[in-house]
Amino acid sequence: MDFTSSLDYLYGLQRFGVKLGLENMRALKARLPQLQEPLPCIHVAGTNGKGSVSVLLAEILKQAGLHVGLYTSPHLNCFTERIRIDGVAVTRDDIGALSEIIRMNSEDIPLTFFEATTAMALLAFSEAGVDVAVIETGLGGRLDATNIVDPQLCMITPVSVDHSEHLGSTLPEIAAEKAGIIKPGVPVVVGAQKPAAEEVILSVAAACESHVSLAGRDFSWQGRHDSLTVVVGSDRLHDLKCALAGTHQLDNFAQAVAGAMQLRKQGFTIPDTAIATAGENVFWPGRLEWSGDSRILLDVSHNAAGIACLADYLEMQNVKRIHLVSGLSGERSPTEVLMPLVKYVVAVYAVPVSYGPSVPTSEMVAWADNQGLPVYEYAVAGDGLAAACEGLGRDEHVVVCGSLYLVAELRQGVLDSHSTMEFVPETL
Repeated sequence: MDFTSSLDYLYGLQRFGVKLGLENMRALKARLPQLQEPLPCIHVAGTNGKGSVSVLLAEILKQAGLHVGLYTSPHLNCFTERIRIDGVAVTRDDIGALSEIIRMNSEDIPLTFFEATTAMALLAFSEAGVDVAVIETGLGGRLDATNIVDPQLCMITPVSVDHSEHLGSTLPEIAAEKAGIIKPGVPVVVGAQKPAAEEVILSVAAACESHVSLAGRDFSWQGRHDSLTVVVGSDRLHDLKCALAGTHQLDNFAQAVAGAMQLRKQGFTIPDTAIATAGENVFWPGRLEWSGDSRILLDVSHNAAGIACLADYLEMQNVKRIHLVSGLSGERSPTEVLMPLVKYVVAVYAVPVSYGPSVPTSEMVAWADNQGLPVYEYAVAGDGLAAACEGLGRDEHVVVCGSLYLVAELRQGVLDSHSTMEFVPETL
């Protein structure tokens, strides 16, 4: 298949919706010898930060001279971004070849979109002979399609309430799903958690007899982005830098470093210089990303915990007045998600999310009205962004957030000519 046909096939699988469970993946694995071969990997789950931790750890491993696979989702601008080897996305031709193999071996298996893309990533890493792969879960963990891997290390980033329609309505229920990636005897590095989530994760790890490295207890950071010290057990790494903006990214960097230290114990050669270089060089677009003129801030935060991190960043940057361009994916509530931003908002521009189920703009309008905020409704996201930019006063900024798909749609239009990302709207 060519690239376009591959996307038609893959997106056609969305008719099967979200289906949690491992039956399809196990059936496909039994048919593909490549998926049965051992794949050294790190499995990453969590609610917020799991993509950032995955990218940071993959960059550390790459800087250490290892041949590294990275699987993340969803993509921001082009489908190929989901599968990367040594930091470079696979080609469109690769996607065509991989999807054809999956299609030919699954005609009687009702694969979902995510199951097919996960199988493609694992196949790509097997064919490339990577030394290690970093695998980010999609939804949950216990029943996530990625949970057919046998990892060297598990990582669980902060857990919060999100995707309740699939994972449970309480924090302990969701934490139990995320902790489902923990395997017997396999070490797990756990990011900062609320007490209810931490209790569940530690309980699962204890039942699996898995060694735990816990944020705040076993690893931490001190300093700031340009002069950072990360402490992991008795090891102290000084004079580090982190290229990702936001205090929460320092938490993520420290967790990635703790993961690297655990891999050292397993025989991976990861010098301190690899960690330092990775922190300086890492790039993860759409995460607190400013446009070229530093008036538009793009952030893929889409739940209450993520929006709270965005609000903290605005406070630290002394940004006091924002024009909020926002749309929400799924079944999220504007009241539950966006409240941390209210004190900064000058006006709200309610726009649709063009991909997948989303919250009607009318709900965004009602929320803004209830907060006493000026609100404008648009049928096209780009029109809302244009209006927000036209209305900017002195010391005011535009913030785009609420959905990764919204940021993906608007990102290329607001970046300057030095952008390295390719905008391919048919793949959104």
